[in-house]
Amino acid sequence: MRAPLTAPLDVTGEEGRRRALDELSDPVYGSNEPSLLDRFLNWLGEFLDSLARAGEGVVPGGWLLALVLLVLAVLVVALIVYLRPSRNRRSEPPLHEGTVRTAADHRALSEQAEARGDFAEAVTERLRAISVDLEDRAIVGARPGRTATELAVEAARSLPGEAEPLDAGARLFNDVVYGDRAATADSARTMRELDLRLGAARPVLDDEVSP
Repeated sequence: MRAPLTAPLDVTGEEGRRRALDELSDPVYGSNEPSLLDRFLNWLGEFLDSLARAGEGVVPGGWLLALVLLVLAVLVVALIVYLRPSRNRRSEPPLHEGTVRTAADHRALSEQAEARGDFAEAVTERLRAISVDLEDRAIVGARPGRTATELAVEAARSLPGEAEPLDAGARLFNDVVYGDRAATADSARTMRELDLRLGAARPVLDDEVSP
């Protein structure tokens, strides 16, 4: 004789809440939630819509006023999003990537690129030549992973008189390579002149610094 079937247990209120929380904690729910920006835009749309309805018959051109406010609000939001640091934005990449070359090799590549009109490549290779040259002259220590900005800061400690040109060269490199700034013949010439200037610069020793 089979045992009688057991009746389902009643679910208490506490157990129901626990099961609901477990269910809602599933990642699928979180992935479908609107972002904070989406919520703000939805709220803004509802607010402007209510504002337009309230202005009908009271403020001439109520819908036009709402449209103007909407455009202004979108511009403000776009500015906020543009200026906000992105969590996915990469930090400044290293100056040297791939094959390790000599300063002469980088200069040759820069000159070849400049001759064929590839000014972005000319700027890139020229600053890499500057970096290797400064390391060879012990003005900066050899360090893999150094960025253009770090190179300018470190080199300026031994070449304080060249701090401004170094900073300008690093910014030019970053703007061209990572900032989508179009390189020109002037850009390549500026970096080439920086290379010549730094090559003739004499480092300041610690005992030459006035107390």
